[in-house]
Amino acid sequence: MANSVQLPRQDLTLALYQCAPWPLDTEANLRRLNIAAQRAAQQGAQVLVTPEMFITGYNIGASACRQLAQASDGSYAQAVKAIAQQQGIAIAYGYPECDAVGHVYNAAQLVQGHDAPGLNYRKTHLFGALDRNQFSAAPLQSQLIELRGWAIGLLICYDVEFGENTRRLALAGADLVLVPTANMPDYDFVASTLVPVRAYENQVAVAYANYWGAEADVAYGGLSTVCNASGQVLGAAAREESLLVCTVRAEDLALARQRQSHVRELRQAQHPSADR
Repeated sequence: MANSVQLPRQDLTLALYQCAPWPLDTEANLRRLNIAAQRAAQQGAQVLVTPEMFITGYNIGASACRQLAQASDGSYAQAVKAIAQQQGIAIAYGYPECDAVGHVYNAAQLVQGHDAPGLNYRKTHLFGALDRNQFSAAPLQSQLIELRGWAIGLLICYDVEFGENTRRLALAGADLVLVPTANMPDYDFVASTLVPVRAYENQVAVAYANYWGAEADVAYGGLSTVCNASGQVLGAAAREESLLVCTVRAEDLALARQRQSHVRELRQAQHPSADR
């Protein structure tokens, strides 16, 4: 897939579905995804973003992750694509992915209806024992997909806490980064502070969709957030279930890139011998 955007950007309305995890009940999660997609589309959204590992739940253990993991074109993808087509909205959702040799990844996928291209992403930075006991770490990725003239990339939760990941997408041409997340209240600063900084320093919009509630012994902190490319918070959820709807404007993206030039002026590191 080409990383360059061919179409003029149009304003893009995002809906972030902040909800409690429903572990292990994939059918119920697909049903409520359909309801959330319908609500989001009725409010004018073109993209719906769900939390990390939405289809199966996140804190479900290695055995359940392996049992429920699917290929990127498996039945989960087909079911979500059908919802996207029925409701007329693109959907970014989290799920466990199994590759051809049996590795299980914490993955996210952005799908559109009909035969429009999709984007699959595997988490590259694993957070603590919870991630490492369930998943393999994926190689670094910088693929993008185009939607309404926006070049869109994906990260998953802990990935956004490493500045190199968002910067890599920005250097590849990203305009918007979607981040399905399962973050805890001890790390509220990620939503309140780090996400706006990632947006500002890379001149990209960022949408950070978190869970709210508890899953076994893990509690999630909500505070799902959307920032424009100037780091301005366009909307932030509270600690409750909600559908956060915000519009990222093409004009704001262009203005941010006129005012800030961190990506354009970045000096890449060189090997010491290069100056000899």
